Amino acid sequence: MPLTVTLLSLCQALLVSGNILLIAVSPLIGASLAPSPYWSTAPVATQWLGLMCATIPASLIMGRLGRKRGFLLGNGIGLIGTMVAAQALLAEHFGLFMVGTWLIGIGIGFGQLYRFAAVEAAPPALRDRAIGLVMGGGVLAAFFGPWLARISREIAEVAFLGSFMGLGVLYALALLILCIIRLPSAEETHTDGVSRPMGEIMRQPSFIVAVCAALVGYGVMNLAMTATPLAMAGAGHAFDHVSMTIQWHVVAMFLPSFLTGHLTARWGQRRMIVAGCLLLVASLLAAQWQMSLAGFNVALILLGLGWNFTFLPATGLLTESYRPVEKARTQAANEFLVFSTVAITAFLAGPLVSGLGWASLNLSLIPVALLPILAIAWQRYRQQDDSLGAQPRP
Repeated sequence: MPLTVTLLSLCQALLVSGNILLIAVSPLIGASLAPSPYWSTAPVATQWLGLMCATIPASLIMGRLGRKRGFLLGNGIGLIGTMVAAQALLAEHFGLFMVGTWLIGIGIGFGQLYRFAAVEAAPPALRDRAIGLVMGGGVLAAFFGPWLARISREIAEVAFLGSFMGLGVLYALALLILCIIRLPSAEETHTDGVSRPMGEIMRQPSFIVAVCAALVGYGVMNLAMTATPLAMAGAGHAFDHVSMTIQWHVVAMFLPSFLTGHLTARWGQRRMIVAGCLLLVASLLAAQWQMSLAGFNVALILLGLGWNFTFLPATGLLTESYRPVEKARTQAANEFLVFSTVAITAFLAGPLVSGLGWASLNLSLIPVALLPILAIAWQRYRQQDDSLGAQPRP
C-alpha cells in the first residue's frame, strides 16, 4: 500500500480523535455557558452545521486547487476554530464558543474527504483496501480520543481549556503531515472534458444505491448512537458505563476497516452493503432485548459493524458513478446529502428517545435500515429488464 495512504490514515486518526474529544466535552461546556439548559447542546449543533456548510465547497475547492491545498485549508480553519473556542472559554462567552465549534465543524467537513483522496492515491486494484486502511485510522482514535478528553480536562485553570489546547495540537500535527504528503494534483484527478448534467448523474442506479447505503448507514448509526447516552442515563447507568459503551462502539466502527477492503474486493460492494444492513437490523433488534449494560454493548457493537459495512463499500461504489471531470460535483452532492442527514438525526435523537423510548426508537428504524437492500434489488431488476429489452426479437 502506498505511503500516501498510510499518512492519510494517520490524518484520519487525528481527525476522529478530535471528534471524540468534542463529543465528550462540548455538551458539558454548553451546559456551563448557555443562558438556559435548553441551549446546552447548541455547540454540538453548530459543529454539525459547520460540517454541512463545508461539504459542497470542500469538494469544489479541491476540484480547483487539489486535495493537498484543500486539506491544508480545512485543517487551518479547524485550528482557528480551536483558538476561537479557547478564547470563548477564557471570556465565558457562549456565542463565541458556538462560532468556534462552527469553524471546527468546517474543518471536519474538509477532513471527511480523506477517503476519496486514498482512492486517488492507490492503484485501481487496491482502492477498496485503501479506503479501509484510511478509515481504520479511527481505531487509534477510539482509545486516544477518550484518553485525551480525560487528561486534558483539568490541565488549565479554566475547565476544558486544556481540551482545546489538545485539539489544536491534533490539527497542528495533521498540518505537518499534510505538508510532507504527496497527493495527485487537481489536473491529474479532475481532468477536463464534457460533464453530464448533475440530474443525469444522480439518476444512475449506482449513484442512488451508493448514496442510499451511506445515508442510511450513517443516519441510523448516528441517531442510535446519539440517543444511547440519554437512554443509558435513563436506565440508571453511570457515566463510566456510558463512555465504555461508546468507546467499544467506535472500535467496532473502525477496527473492521482493515478487513472491509479485502472482503469488498472479494464479495463486491453490493453484497457488503446487504451484510451491513442486516447487521444494522441485528443491532436494532438487540436493543429490544434488555436495558442492561450487556444489552447496550451488544447493540452498539453491532451498530458500529453495520455502519462500517455500509458506509465504506458505498464510498467505493460512488466512484463508479462519475467521470473524472464530474468528480468534484458528484462527491459534493454525496457529502451534502449524507451529512445533512447526519445533522438532522443529531437534532432528532433527543426528542425521539424521550418521546418513544429506547426500544421503540430502535424498532422504528428497522424499515429504514432495509432501504439499501430494496435499492439494490431495484437496480438488479432494472438491469435484468434492460438486458431482456436489448435482446433481438425472433
